[in-house]
Parts: sequence; structure tokens; C-alpha cells
Amino acid sequence: MSAWQSIYHKLLNLPVSTLVKTISIPSDPVNELDLDLSRPVVYVLPFHSHTDLLTLRASCLKHQLPDPLEPLQINGKSFSRYVFISEGNRLLNRKDEIPEKSLDLFGELLELHKQDSELDIQLVPASVVWDRSPGNETRTHGPSLKPMNGPQKAWAIITLGRDGMVRFSRAVSLRLMADQHGTDASIAQKLARVAKIHFSRQKRAASGPKLPDRQALFARLLNSKAIEKVVAEEAKSRNVPSDKVRKEAIDMLEEIAANFSPKLIRLLDRVLTYIWNKIYQGIEINNAERVRQLAQDGHEIVYVPCHRSHMDYLLLSYVLYKEGLVPPHIAAGVNLNFFPAGTIFRRSGAFFIRRSFKGNRLYSTVFREYLAELFARGYSVEYFSEGGRSRTGRLLAAKTGMVAMTLQAMLRGLKRPVTLVPVYIGYEHVMEVATYSKELQGKRKEKESLGQVLGIWRKLRNFGKGYVNFGEPISINQHLNENVPNWHESINPVEPQRPEWLIPTVNQLADKMMTGINSAAATNALTLCATALLASRQRALSRDALEAQIGLYLDLLRHAPYSTSRTVPDESASEMVEHALSLDKFLVERDSLGDIISLNRQQSTLMTYYRNNIIHLFAIPSLIAQQLVCKDTLTYSELCHTVRTLYPFFKAELYMRNADHYLDDYVDNILFIMTDTALIQRDGDTLSINPAKLNQLQLLGRTVAETLQRYAITLTLLSHHQPGKAELEKQSLMMAQRLSRLHGINAPEFFDKGVFSILVTTLRKQGYADDNCCSTQEEKLAELMKIVTSLISPDVKLTIQAILNQPIEKQ
Repeated sequence: MSAWQSIYHKLLNLPVSTLVKTISIPSDPVNELDLDLSRPVVYVLPFHSHTDLLTLRASCLKHQLPDPLEPLQINGKSFSRYVFISEGNRLLNRKDEIPEKSLDLFGELLELHKQDSELDIQLVPASVVWDRSPGNETRTHGPSLKPMNGPQKAWAIITLGRDGMVRFSRAVSLRLMADQHGTDASIAQKLARVAKIHFSRQKRAASGPKLPDRQALFARLLNSKAIEKVVAEEAKSRNVPSDKVRKEAIDMLEEIAANFSPKLIRLLDRVLTYIWNKIYQGIEINNAERVRQLAQDGHEIVYVPCHRSHMDYLLLSYVLYKEGLVPPHIAAGVNLNFFPAGTIFRRSGAFFIRRSFKGNRLYSTVFREYLAELFARGYSVEYFSEGGRSRTGRLLAAKTGMVAMTLQAMLRGLKRPVTLVPVYIGYEHVMEVATYSKELQGKRKEKESLGQVLGIWRKLRNFGKGYVNFGEPISINQHLNENVPNWHESINPVEPQRPEWLIPTVNQLADKMMTGINSAAATNALTLCATALLASRQRALSRDALEAQIGLYLDLLRHAPYSTSRTVPDESASEMVEHALSLDKFLVERDSLGDIISLNRQQSTLMTYYRNNIIHLFAIPSLIAQQLVCKDTLTYSELCHTVRTLYPFFKAELYMRNADHYLDDYVDNILFIMTDTALIQRDGDTLSINPAKLNQLQLLGRTVAETLQRYAITLTLLSHHQPGKAELEKQSLMMAQRLSRLHGINAPEFFDKGVFSILVTTLRKQGYADDNCCSTQEEKLAELMKIVTSLISPDVKLTIQAILNQPIEKQ
């Protein structure tokens, strides 16, 4: 670097360091991008810009990356540590060609690899994005998709300097390039062209497609053949003018359509940053690189998160924006379209959907055409497949209407691949959880309103941490190719298609989505402490016992992982207990022997919500523990037989993974950890309890005790009465309510109608009963009954039998 350049950089850095405050994507580039700092690094930037270079330098120094302005020394020679791919935009002219200086540097670096077989330079693409507005359809280019000249860049720094981002990408190995493609001049040209394409896709992923003019969008949709046909048919069937039906269609579009505003997104970014800092101790984000890669590869992304709270809408969009992606268009219930929230949501990308529009052909057509337009234009979409917020903390059965419309949009001839991204959202405090408990006890759900929003603002305080985990993406195209090879034959650009394979395929995808959400579960201090305390009969443990139990949970989660997408805290058990206590949700009493941590009756009910967020992670370890507690000693084959027999019921209820893919290895890993921690003893094929750690084993086993009790209720009824599906579910519910009162079971889902419906459906699918819920295989049902009843306590077993012997009408 010349002396003049050095002086220029120092002078330019004064306003840049004052006006510019960027975020780095990813937030930890060294670890998330697997950068090897022992190898040389060269940064590749899209445009010739010293402002961008200095902004990049600040981000590199912040993350302990090599300084771009420091020369790279190799074999006694000095090379620039940065390279520009385009001359960029000058005030008087724009030069988009690749600078000769950059090609010369690529050529020299490739030649070095030819001479030195041990050398491996990492090219790290790095871009600085100032304006993420996509522009609109009336402009040739969006502002963020072209380089800026000097005055434009100065204005961007003044107005957008606090909203910029530095985007690092995975390094390209020059050694790999040299070995596979050679080192001649054409390879340098190819490197530069590939880098230009990379940066173009990256910026489009950050800004999204151009925004439509709202009225032009409506006109385009109303002129579609599908809506024109329905309008004509509705006018004829109702004997009204077509203009009247067309006006109804316009009103529906006004009700439905989003009106996305990048300016509001930037404002909300600041507002939400303040809110999250006020109410949370941090938001942990995991596996976001998966989504960034999908966006950059041009996928149509559909986010399918679980639904815990109204905060979900805001949190996921905020996280995506902070991860360098455009916020999605969100399918929101029309109940949220109230002043002023409806306007804010709509400008943030929400489009509104009625809870039910069965039989309303005009509305269903208008909505379907609007959704297809979003996909066709390349907007990412988000919908909550559960249809509403979970009141129990467990995933609800998926509502498949939006998934079906997604597939129908593909059958319009969508060119881009469509990918579902399951998203697990978790909290250490859900603001509505007390309301959920009251609703489950019979209180009527309050209608969303401005007063309710203001009431939430009054309750803002520190709620611990929030978690957003992106699960394994589900390629719809790949799923169709594997399961419906001839699906392309159903493509029709005009008419919505409902081929025979649509419904079973939608159901398969819905099950994959829900399983993917639970596979990406995030455990935290509160969920683990709630799980341990609720397993204690008195809902109380000494601090030492609680820390020991949390330590066991952490060992199982870390060393016998349920899935690769799940996340586990790095803290120790004692640190996690201390953090959980700081959330002020537990009672702490002190005596001469130490602290006793407990839950009162009301908090016990509320804590089931948080336990249920992660109960699927402990279902199999708990089932194994419960077998050993109830039988003291059993063989490995007996244990595995019980696990395989009950697993289909656990899978259906808790949306667990397919057994064929992991179950045997998972059980072996759990047993290894239990043996290694001396929780159990193993002598060849024989497994037995360790009396010294019986209390820990009992606590672990009780995690699924209530689930097994529910199974026992339904199986007992099925064995004795065989009353038919609806009656079986009804009687199971009544018996569960009685059992919960007699044995002090505070879990709301214990007598949830939906849980019993899933259980009865699984019994039919597994061949234990026919469609009328009559036993089809007496011996098979008797064996299942024997397994389940052997795993519940004698007092519960006697209570179930006593209730059964009473006339049903009197219960």
C-alpha cells in the first residue's frame, strides 16, 4: 500500500468509524464458516470501494480475522490481502468489467500454488450491504442490486450507516481450485465471474424480489383466468351483476394482501432491538446458515415455525432480518387485523387469512391466487401449520390447508425449487402462558384488541432467553420426485389441480414438518428444571438433587443426542439452576441442610407448558428408566421390545423421528450413558438398577409416567367395552379427568381430547383395533396392555379399575 493510500484510508476512516455501525453475518464467522486462521486469507469484495474496505476491516478486527489492509507475506513476497471484482460505479461512468489488477492477483496466487504444493490460500467473499430495499416493479434495478457512486455512497452512509451489514461467505480453497482446474489465466477469469454471480445472488437474498404496485397487483390477479371464471360463475349462480362479484373479490384482496414497507422494517428493527434487550437476556439463533444458503441458491423458502406466542411473528422476522435475509410474507389470522396492529403487521409483510373459508369458493380462489402470486414472484412465505398457538406447550396437529395450497402453487408450473424450513421457537417465559392455563380450565378466549396489546406492554420485564432454531430443510421437489414420480403430469398453469396423490402427500409433508420442528428443539435452564421438579412427587427437590438431575439430563442430551439439529446449553448444571432461579418462577426455602427448590400448585400447572416443549427429547430415556424402576432387572432384548412396541404411540403424539432411521442406535447410546454415569448396571445382556442412584432413575422415569397412564386408561376401556371411536375418546377423557383429581395430576394435556384422538387413531393404524374401535387381535392387544400396565404404579392401576367398574353415566 502506498503512503498516499494509507493517508487516504486514515482520513476516510474518521467519518466511517463515526457514522457506520454494521452487523456481521454470520455473527461468529470464524466458527460458523469453519475458517482456518492458520492458512492465508484473501478477501474478495464485489465493488471497488474504499468505504466498503474500511467497513470490512472494522468487522474483521472485531472478530479477530486478519486485517485486510495488512499485506499478505508468502515466500518472501508481499501481496494485497483484498481484491475487487468490479470497478464499480464512478460519478461519470460505470465500469462493470473485472479490474486487470484483480485478475493479475488471482493469477499470481494460483501460480504460487503451482510452485508450492503445501500452500492453501482461502478466498473469503465479503460484501458490505448498505441499502436492503428491493425497489419496486417500476424500476429497472433495486437500489441494493447495483454499485453506488461517490455521492450515492456518502448519502447511504449518512442515512443508512447504522443499518448496514457485512456478509462473510464460506471460504474457497485456492488449493482445491488449482488441483482440480489448473492455474492458467482462464481460471482467474472463471474465479472472478463466479464471484460476481455469488455476490449478485447474495444481495438478492438480502433484499428480496421487487415490490409490486398494490393496485397493479390487484388488477393482475383479477384478470387471472381462475378468478375471472369464478366471478362469472358466482354472478350467474347468485343472479347478480359480475361487477358486484368483482367488487367483492377486490374487497377480499384488500383484506388479504400485505403491503410490505422496507422503511417500516428498518424502523421496527430499532424498536424490536430495544424490546428484545429489555425483556430478554439474549436470543440464541442456530443453523441459520442453512437458510442463507437456500436463499442464495434461489429456493422458494416457506418457513413453518411452531406457534407458542404472538411474539413468534415478530421474533422470526427480526431474526431473519438480522441474519441478512429478507423478512417473509406471513400468513396471519384475520383476528390480528385490528387497529393499529393490523396496519403495522400488513406493512411488515403479514397477509391475513380467515380461520375457515370452506364453501366460500370466491374467497378460496382469491386467496389461492394471491398465494400463488407470492410464490411466482419469489417472496419467502411463513405460516404456522398448527393453525393457532399451543395452549399446552406441545405441538398441535398440523392444519394442512396452507401446505395443500403450496403444492397447488407448484402445480401452476413454478420454476424455482420449493423448500419447507421447520423452525423451533422457544422461550424461557411465554407471556401468554397464564392465560393459556385459564383457557384450558374453561375461561373463554379473549379477543385480540388494542387494550390487550397495551396490557402486554405493561408486563414487559426480563424474561430470560429466546431461542430460534432452524431445522433440516424439506425439499418438496425432492419429496415429490421420490414419492410421486409422475407429479409433473399434473402441472396446469391455469386451473388449480387436486390430483389423487395430493392429500396423502400433504399429510406426509405435514408430518415431516412437525417432526422437523421437534428435531430442532432447544433445551434451556427453565425447561430442564421444570422437567425435573414436575417429576418429583412433591414438586420439590434439594438444590443438590436438582443439580444432579440436570447434570444427568445434560449428559443424555449431549452424548446420546436425539438429533443433530437440537441444541443444548454449554453451561454446567449448577450454572443452569442459578439462571433458572433468577427468573423468579420457583420457591426457594433454606434450612440447615441447604436449599429446597419447589413449585406451588399454580406454578406446577404453568411449568408443564415448558416441560412439554422438550418432553419428546426425554421420552425414550424416560421409558427405559421406567422399565428398570418397575422391574429392577431385565434383559436388553426385553427392554428393546418394549421400546419398539410403544414407540409408534410416542411418535404419533410427540412428533418424533422415524424409528427406522435412528431408534436402535439411540437406545444403545442412552444405555451407554446410563451405564457410564453409574445410573444403571450392566452385566452382559442383563440390565439392573443401581440402588445408590435410584432417585435419579425414578425422576427420569416419571417424565412419561402420565403418558403411560393415559395409554392404560384407553387400553383398559378398549379391552372391556370396545365402545366405538367417538365413545372411546369420550370415556377416556372422563376417566382421565377423574384420575387427575384423585392423584393430583396438574398437567392440562392429561385430559386433552386431541391427545386421546391421536392415541385411538394410532391404535387403529397399528392394527390393535378396526375403524369401529373393536379389537382385531386380542393377543396383540393383551400384550400391549400387559406392557403398559406393568409400567404404571399399583395405586393408579387400582384407581383405573375402580373407575371402570362404576357406571359410565355417573362419572
